[in-house]
Amino acid sequence: MRERSLPARGRNAPVRWLAAVALAFGTAALPACSQPPSGVDSRTVRYNGLDYHVVRIDLRTQRLGLYWRDPGNDQPFSSIDALKAWGESDGRHLLFAANAGIYDHKGAPLGLYVENGKTLVPLNTVHGDPRAGNFSLQPNGVFAIDANGQASVMTTRAFHAARPRVRWATQSGPMLVIGGQLNAQFLADSNSLKWRSGVCAVTPHQVVFAISEAPVNFHTFGELFLKRLGCDNALYLDGTISQMYVDGQGYFGAPGFMVKPYAGMFAVFGKRR
Repeated sequence: MRERSLPARGRNAPVRWLAAVALAFGTAALPACSQPPSGVDSRTVRYNGLDYHVVRIDLRTQRLGLYWRDPGNDQPFSSIDALKAWGESDGRHLLFAANAGIYDHKGAPLGLYVENGKTLVPLNTVHGDPRAGNFSLQPNGVFAIDANGQASVMTTRAFHAARPRVRWATQSGPMLVIGGQLNAQFLADSNSLKWRSGVCAVTPHQVVFAISEAPVNFHTFGELFLKRLGCDNALYLDGTISQMYVDGQGYFGAPGFMVKPYAGMFAVFGKRR
């Protein structure tokens, strides 16, 4: 969804992701964690006085995909609950889901969207007006999983130059972390506070999603990925309406009354119990 925001400036230094991942996911370091039988690593992480829900997906054991429309009738799923019901009807149980990026007024992804190897929306290289929404804050970027099951996050410019062949991809913006540096457009004292969600790949097989449990600005949210989760590159997904679902634990993120219909959604399914 498009939202207005206050762009800002800041700086940071790179960190070594191995140490940060150990800090973020080590059992002794976390005040609360839960891992349901599904195997989805789901926990609450506290950083700089705020709580975030963090889910780690291991692509070697979990199949992370993108879902927008019901293949039976070509209608948008629009909600995580509808996606869950569709999975159950197909003999699959929803283990994890999250909205997958910013979309336009027609309910379509605003940038690149690739689902199971098929490009449904092409890469968007138009900068646009940053006052019109976060997607236009530069640089924006792409989260993708290639045919070998390896995940990456890169800027739109880098993705356009590389032209990788991908199986799943979503474009959003802005980038939160670029090459081990916090996005230089962020200000530490920005008053643009919203529920926010994002994603990174700490390794080609380890994808990390995070969502704030209270309104937060871009600077603080970006620092979570850089300093706490050990991400060299991280992408903002959306704010205000963002939610994350984990089997056996329910929903995290924005209050339910703020949620509106989604376009693409990330999901991990397991066998129906």
